[in-house]
Amino acid sequence: MNAAIEFRDVHRAFGAIVAVDRVSFAIEPGEFFSMLGPSGSGKTTCLRLIAGFELPDAGVVRLGGVDVSATPPYERNVNTVFQDYALFPHMTVLDNVTYGLRVRRVPAADCRRRGEEMLALVKLADAGARRPAQLSGGQKQRVALARALINQPQVLLLDEPLGALDLKLREEMQIELRNLQRRLGITFVYVTHDQGEALSMSDRVAVFNRGRIEQLDSPQSLYTRPRTAFVARFVGGANVIDEKYAVRAEHIEVAGAGAGAPDGAVRVEGTIIDTQYQGAVRRWQVRTDDDQMITATRPEGAATPGGHDTSREPGTRVALSWSRTHMIPLAAD
Repeated sequence: MNAAIEFRDVHRAFGAIVAVDRVSFAIEPGEFFSMLGPSGSGKTTCLRLIAGFELPDAGVVRLGGVDVSATPPYERNVNTVFQDYALFPHMTVLDNVTYGLRVRRVPAADCRRRGEEMLALVKLADAGARRPAQLSGGQKQRVALARALINQPQVLLLDEPLGALDLKLREEMQIELRNLQRRLGITFVYVTHDQGEALSMSDRVAVFNRGRIEQLDSPQSLYTRPRTAFVARFVGGANVIDEKYAVRAEHIEVAGAGAGAPDGAVRVEGTIIDTQYQGAVRRWQVRTDDDQMITATRPEGAATPGGHDTSREPGTRVALSWSRTHMIPLAAD
């Protein structure tokens, strides 16, 4: 079976700025695939190359095994959902959803039937007669999804679609998007700078940095086995020690200065620079005596080994330790 999307040595530059630097990857049919990275890392340009809004300077883009490198957007069986919804304010919700069908001269009765089916699918069955201004942000995003899905695209592209929503609604929409994708079986390609979104929804994630893919892996592997310092820091904010290995904050024990450590553990001392209460956990920033910044976390109210209190304030001297089994070796970036 052909890949839903394939990049082979794709390159795209804007003047002297290289946005996508000889990138190759394949996305399987029915996969929820995320492209994760900071601004300017190349992920959105890759999405635009799939959509046809950008054309590669070199390399090949394939859609379902067909070379679409020079194919215009309207000839590609993909649809895009944007962060700003891009709904027509003067149209009803139903008319927004069925707009693409009406442009293609689909009979009115079929437009209405399929539009109502799509609205039911995104849990807006009673909203067809409303205008976009009467909807919440989450409802507008559902309308945008219904409009994109009604044309039965081979691939759905989602460009930071939840970025304008508040945290609670964003988390709810993450669940809804994943469930919707599983029900429909359509390939979803999701662009985000939010590692929590990417980890919670995706089958696989490509982590972008400076126009290249640093690592393409399952969410669990990205978190537990990052290959480079960039991935370790960007996905879950691991501590990178001397650029050679990483340790997750939750695997670092915090004890009073002078306290011992288990046999074989790595132990350093330092001074708390900042402490943050984050509800379920407490987080410390510690500057070690060799001038490294290390983050440690513990469940709020929990005691470290030996019964030491975890609520120390900035300026307190502490000992940090971690097991060598929690040290993740890193390749050079």
